[in-house]
Amino acid sequence: MTGTIETTGPGATFTALRGQLHQAAEEFAGGQDALEGILLGMVDDVDRAVGEPLEIFPVCHHSPASALAMARRLREKQPKVVYLELCEDMTPLLTELRNCRLPVAVQAFAGEIDGFPPDWAPLSVVAPVTEASAEYQAIAYALDTPGVELVLVDRSSDHVFQWDARHDQADQTDQADQADQAEPGERTAGDEDALHGEAVGVEIGDLRPRFAELEEHLLRHGKVRHWSEWWHQYVEVPLAGSDHDTYRQVMFLIGSLFRRLAPGRGDRVRVDEDRERYMWTRMREHLAATGTDPADCLYVCGAFHAASRVEEFGVHGTGDFAVSPRTATTWQYGLIPSSHTAIEAQFGLAPGSVSIAATEWAKNLKRTGVEPYRLAGQAGTKKSRPAKKAAKAAAPPPPPVPTEDRLSGFLQQPPTLHTLDEAELLGWSVDIVRAARRSGYLASTADAIAVFETSILLAAMRDRAKPTPYDFQDAAVTCIEKDTVPGRRDVRRLVEIMMGGDRIGQVGYDALPPLARDVHDRLAPLALDLQQRGVRRALLDMASRPELRPCSDVLWMLRRLLPPGAARPVMGERRLGERSIQESWDLSLGTHQRALIELGYEGVSLEQVLEQRLRRTAYGERATTAEVLAAVEDATLYLGGRRLADELGTRALHVLAGERTVDGAPEVLRRVRGLLAYYRTSEPVLPPWIESFVRTGYAHYCTLLPTAFRDEDATVGQVAAMLGFLFSMESLALSLGCDRTQLELAVAQSHPGDPAKTALLWAAQVQLGTLPRGELRARCDALLANPLVVPSYPRYLSGFVHALEPVPGLADVVVEAVSNAFGRLPDDVLLPWLPTLITTLRSNAAELAPLLIREAGRIFPARLAALDAWVPPWRARPEPRLARPAAVPRGAALLPAHPETCDALAGLLGSTDPWAPADGQAAGPAGAALLFTHRSTSDALADLLGGGDPWTPAAPDARSPALTARHPATAHAVTALLTAP
Repeated sequence: MTGTIETTGPGATFTALRGQLHQAAEEFAGGQDALEGILLGMVDDVDRAVGEPLEIFPVCHHSPASALAMARRLREKQPKVVYLELCEDMTPLLTELRNCRLPVAVQAFAGEIDGFPPDWAPLSVVAPVTEASAEYQAIAYALDTPGVELVLVDRSSDHVFQWDARHDQADQTDQADQADQAEPGERTAGDEDALHGEAVGVEIGDLRPRFAELEEHLLRHGKVRHWSEWWHQYVEVPLAGSDHDTYRQVMFLIGSLFRRLAPGRGDRVRVDEDRERYMWTRMREHLAATGTDPADCLYVCGAFHAASRVEEFGVHGTGDFAVSPRTATTWQYGLIPSSHTAIEAQFGLAPGSVSIAATEWAKNLKRTGVEPYRLAGQAGTKKSRPAKKAAKAAAPPPPPVPTEDRLSGFLQQPPTLHTLDEAELLGWSVDIVRAARRSGYLASTADAIAVFETSILLAAMRDRAKPTPYDFQDAAVTCIEKDTVPGRRDVRRLVEIMMGGDRIGQVGYDALPPLARDVHDRLAPLALDLQQRGVRRALLDMASRPELRPCSDVLWMLRRLLPPGAARPVMGERRLGERSIQESWDLSLGTHQRALIELGYEGVSLEQVLEQRLRRTAYGERATTAEVLAAVEDATLYLGGRRLADELGTRALHVLAGERTVDGAPEVLRRVRGLLAYYRTSEPVLPPWIESFVRTGYAHYCTLLPTAFRDEDATVGQVAAMLGFLFSMESLALSLGCDRTQLELAVAQSHPGDPAKTALLWAAQVQLGTLPRGELRARCDALLANPLVVPSYPRYLSGFVHALEPVPGLADVVVEAVSNAFGRLPDDVLLPWLPTLITTLRSNAAELAPLLIREAGRIFPARLAALDAWVPPWRARPEPRLARPAAVPRGAALLPAHPETCDALAGLLGSTDPWAPADGQAAGPAGAALLFTHRSTSDALADLLGGGDPWTPAAPDARSPALTARHPATAHAVTALLTAP
């Protein structure tokens, strides 16, 4: 790494200031020491920056004073090239700012990374832009002025993470310090609700002391609470009316002060100096390539970087900094909405400071009459003036004017005494009382007077003649705020809203990525302004308007891909095999515009993004069978077709075969049942993958069943789900070639020790037929009769309730077991035992309780009066069966009693057979007469089987049944079949 160099020799401009600081150092420190070096070094830094041929314009981020000075300087100088401290790869996005309503943030996003640790993904860098910022003034001037070139010279988004301290494996202390005090120019957002999400923020001109003791000293002696208030009081207000040279020298001095008093953090200093080397290297390369005169250029950067001491500083720098190549990571770029609150949360500013800055910006414009630069056609701004003519190419450079020492006069002049603006303060007091009353506070005119007087009192206590917005905010909280907040907003928040509110930006349609524009185009038939913030109600009646069905498909995909509040169905649902004909939606796509824009970084259509996410989920290293089956279900619901669903189903089969635990068994059972029911009703045949899944799952769970019964980590619900899969899929699995003996062996090898699993095993044995129901009831009675087992009886009941999943036919036995417990246990045992039963059933089998309740409702009487005489069915004696009289005639008695219909039908068919006697005694053989009458079929079958015995007489003998004697051909055929080799 290239080292730093010493400051240049002292110039004549600040000789008087150097002498004063030298005298002050000797007076306070008693001689030459570090204090003198710091004070004189600051003057040297200012002298060096002022004397640079390429004019450096130091700024502070979101500073109205910097924005005002920038607008004034741009109109005076009209530079041909503007160098801006911003990521160089964000240049193409700046032209889209005119299609947005500020504030917005320029974003670089990388979902799939190459060259960085995998746990860093996704990577995101944002650069917020507000109207009251110097960078926006520079951008608007360069884009709307013909002949002016805007060049971004800061490191790329890729280098932001390349130079991250995590690459060097910084120690835990440094990492904790980095979280407490964010790095200049980039801070990781800690507020999950901010519009910027977890992106790394890049800002221009962060000016905040890195020396904690210095900041504490400034806040204490300035009688302010936070840094934003100190900056507003002691920098913004004095510099708002200063000239250009004074502004530059003061900002250079502040940047040098904070830089020299920064603690010696090697990684932070290295990143700062590398950024400065990078920017000066890019500027010298551009000057050499274009031949532009440095006097026609303007370099806009943070005051911290303006006081740089690296060798590459200036157009005549001597360093040779080598820019490292970018990684193979693919970056996506776009604009996302921002807000004052999001900027404050990401960059550690005081709440309401950005809104107050916007108010001060408007007041400064009105007071000074400076015409700011605004992009032509930008929403939310006033109509801009016509574009200026191109900068004169042949205009001779102005003669060099010797720089005057404006710094000494600024430091020596007394603070400006701002007179009290009673009208403004009175208006604030009335407005805050009005807003408080609307929010539920019992505020009155007396409170307005109290706020007015308290604001003046607080300002006087803090040595200020004019109350600042922060003084007014404290006074309002003191006079109006009560013990509780009656509404959604407290008084502090009401003051922030009154001072300008949390302005939220919006990205215009033309600046949206292709996916976001496609979504708005496909939802156009709804006739809703979905780009506006807030909730829009959409009513879809697909029965009368079939053209709205594609809109319904888009909304269901948005519900799957976006945060929960973006698209919320009020009426209607979409499940496998079911689609609503009417739907109602609450849509807030404008509020969640950032999520929709970031969705556009992943693809050009919703279908493509959804397919990519489903594949990523299914083929992940930690994918489970339940997750892959959920992906199959989503692919069927939202994408349709069989291609992706079959591919993901095959993947689920492989994942199931590799699993060695049963953690996801309940979810697997639920999803496989749903998919089977869907395919059986919508497809002519089952897909091959689901047949293989059932076959493999049957063998897989049979293998794991004995281990799951003994494993303490496997819950009773998971084991019940395994048995549910085996029993419910048994018929399909057996038809596909599985062997039931495997299940019987698995159950026989299971020996659980847990009471709940023991009850579950008994239920499985009942289902297999190896345990009769009577023996199961006897075991339950034995458990109740054993005093040592009674305390654990609720756990047995929990197992029985879980058994209703694989063996729903045991519902009556479970009801009987619970009823016997309430009927047989004494109160001194039942009352302490009852809470355990309720909590056990609620925690372990809450979803199966409805089945148990329905069975109890079927068994128990419906009315209380019938309960006394009611006998439980398991205690009632079975009624003896009545033997049917032998003389009762067989067959239907109605036809012989009314034979006319049968006679008519027999005559129609040409039959003349008489009616049989009414006493049931047939005139001919009592068996089936068809074979006896038509013997050819029986003879052919007998010949085929090799039986050649002749027909016997119809009369039976004493050794053979009558039926066999009357139909000997069939008997011979069966005999030959049984004796054939």
